[in-house]
Amino acid sequence: MENKEKILEVSNLTVSFKTNDGIVHAVRDVSFDLFKGETLAIVGESGSGKSVTSRSLMGLLTPNAIIENGTIMYEETDLLKLKEDQFHKYRGNKLGMVFQDPLSCLNPILKIGKQLTESMLLNEKISKADAKARALKLLAGVGIPDPERCYDRYSFELSGGMRQRVVIAIALSANPEILICDEPTTALDVTIQAQILELINEIKRERGLSVIFITHDMGVVANMADRIAVMYAGKIVEYGTAEEIFYSPAHPYTWALLASIPDLDTREKLESIPGTPPNMLFPPKGDAFAARNKYAIALDFEEQPPLFEITPTHYAATWLLHPKAPKVSPPEIVLERIRKKRELEEAEKREGNR
Repeated sequence: MENKEKILEVSNLTVSFKTNDGIVHAVRDVSFDLFKGETLAIVGESGSGKSVTSRSLMGLLTPNAIIENGTIMYEETDLLKLKEDQFHKYRGNKLGMVFQDPLSCLNPILKIGKQLTESMLLNEKISKADAKARALKLLAGVGIPDPERCYDRYSFELSGGMRQRVVIAIALSANPEILICDEPTTALDVTIQAQILELINEIKRERGLSVIFITHDMGVVANMADRIAVMYAGKIVEYGTAEEIFYSPAHPYTWALLASIPDLDTREKLESIPGTPPNMLFPPKGDAFAARNKYAIALDFEEQPPLFEITPTHYAATWLLHPKAPKVSPPEIVLERIRKKRELEEAEKREGNR
């Protein structure tokens, strides 16, 4: 990524929430960069802080949120310092967002056309006829087979896959440079899921977009991410290129996520991660994953590990990378999947060279 232009820089982002039970420490000292034209996937279980991170980028945190520290730099502007009326210049126009549940983010009493053109008419000097023409083009561009018909329908009249395509069209309506996708395929069946992923990839290529893709499923990002950040208990515990994460994973949590991916060749029982994520009202003293980690050493329960550099692009926060730590390899199921993935890619290369 050295030759690519940085479009977004998140540094030391720390976000908590006031609740009746106390302060929930949702995002803890998170830093990452996004480069022009790349897809950065942020992966982790529910409650890991992924969605809070994405909503922080969009200025969509709930009123009980406390931004304790950090900066989100878009070009020369720190988005965290903007007031709500100032954020309108960036939300939609610079950063667009595709939400997890299209049914809940589309207004059921407004026609699709009204929801698509509303932002255009509000923020641009554009006629209703031109706004409609652009909306129809957007609907066609996201694979809606009959844009005119869809334009005059309500969201509850569409299938789940069509609704998600409409949400993507709305996110693209103001020509953003960054598209944030927060679990956009969770509620869809496998076939429609694959279509939506391919659509996002296609739109990214056509428009030169930068994409942040939020998901709990490592399998979803295997063929679309350039870089991957793995989150656990509000922290990034490993990040690197997609090749590094899939072929040379270093954190036991990443191993556990990879071991739990189902595939067509899976005959053995899928691995599961024992235990539950920590209560973020009371973050653990040491490594937050220690209690669920069968490879944990004594130091894991006492002190948080730093991000150890593995390569200039690959880092992981685990004491297993300390020079004095015992040497541990990924579990056999992960090693077997790495072997299969390499064999498949080599076979595809041979086939392509014929």
